[in-house]
Amino acid sequence: MNVLRFVLQNHDQVLQLTAEHLWLVGLSTLFATLVGIPMGIWIAHRPAYNKPVLAGANIIQTVPSLAMFGFLLPVPWLGERSERIAILALTLYALLPIIRNTYTGIRGVDPAVMEAGRGMGLTAWQLLMQVELPLAVSVILSGVRTAIVISVGLATIAAAVGAGGLGEFIFRGLAMVDNRVILAGAIPAALLALLADFGVGLLERRLQPR
Repeated sequence: MNVLRFVLQNHDQVLQLTAEHLWLVGLSTLFATLVGIPMGIWIAHRPAYNKPVLAGANIIQTVPSLAMFGFLLPVPWLGERSERIAILALTLYALLPIIRNTYTGIRGVDPAVMEAGRGMGLTAWQLLMQVELPLAVSVILSGVRTAIVISVGLATIAAAVGAGGLGEFIFRGLAMVDNRVILAGAIPAALLALLADFGVGLLERRLQPR
């Protein structure tokens, strides 16, 4: 009840920080999708490159989030705006599930279907757009869903470099040793992750090939 009372008393700030959190997650997921899906398609058609690309994305995942934000602080242009650092860091962390699932989805298309498409005279681009992507879309969306959930959680760390978001409450609560303030940031962040997971999951099931 104390947490609910705190949220109601500070609802304007809660809404503002939630909007900042959504902005960081949405923009970073968009960038990761724009980079990750083409990269996943590329390595699916160039198997020799899949291990180096996936290994690089895996290595990024092993870097602690606070360390990643710290590494990016001195970078010219990026370090001038904390949200730029946060968006780049979140984008890097979101790449692995998107690249991996895109690669898995494309490689999982039945070779017989591909042969049938080639037999009909489809070009490589037409095969990709009309056969491979429609059949792989649910697997790709599963990767995007994972990336969004990861980003929602990691975006709370962005407050450590002044990028805003619900992490502001968490860090403030830790400094004040006040569980109400910590939970005022942690609970909305958890709800955002659950809602994103549920929403993208519905879309994934709807687009699943039948």
